[in-house]
Amino acid sequence: MSAGTYTPRPGAAPLGRMIAAQTAFETRMLLRNGEQLLLTVVIPSLLLVLFSTVDVVDTGSGEPVDFLTPGVLALAVMSTAFTGQAIATGFERRYGVLKRLGASPLPRWALMCAKTLSVLVTEMLQIALLTSIAFALGWSPGGDPFSVLLLLALGTAAFSGLGLLMAGTLRAEATLAAANLVFLLLLVGGGVIVPLDRFPDGVASALALLPISALSDGLRDVLQHGDSLPWGNLGVLAVWAVLGLGAAGRLFRWE
Repeated sequence: MSAGTYTPRPGAAPLGRMIAAQTAFETRMLLRNGEQLLLTVVIPSLLLVLFSTVDVVDTGSGEPVDFLTPGVLALAVMSTAFTGQAIATGFERRYGVLKRLGASPLPRWALMCAKTLSVLVTEMLQIALLTSIAFALGWSPGGDPFSVLLLLALGTAAFSGLGLLMAGTLRAEATLAAANLVFLLLLVGGGVIVPLDRFPDGVASALALLPISALSDGLRDVLQHGDSLPWGNLGVLAVWAVLGLGAAGRLFRWE
């Protein structure tokens, strides 16, 4: 046995392993948080079941579940990538968690990458649950799966950028209030439950430029109407993603 057998080997783990470990930790923390679970799972599921089975909102011709499911999927993306991430990151920043993690061997960009991967894992669980509920309610989707994945990816990028921008520039209490308020406003005016054509023309045109409207309408065009790539909605989401992530990268404060 050599003299150096038990000599410590200090140093950081490989970058991929650090990101994977942080992603797993972020995901566990998100799923253990009762408030976030309410936003990400319970509310979208209840909305889908309620408005698909009770004739409250006129969703036009066809089965209500065919109209509602794409909007609820968009709501689930927003609840995780924007609302949940903004609130969690805002309080991590307030309590100094981000400052301490920023001083660890894990680079700051890798921490943001882990948070994004955690969001994607959570969204996969959400989508699996919501689509199962929708199928049980008689949902019959169409369209190209690639178009759906592209819309979800761009929607996640757009909402993630906006959530990180809010969390990195506002106080935690302000982030909590603003994120929940935006969630409620976009739930009502983002084409999730109420079709945009129910609003006045000028208002509907403005609402169509919101990321939640672009995502829900794009998913509806593909899943309900069987359209190919909805370039207009993809363009709106891409603009929001570039603006949100760019502003978050420039303005985010770690302390």
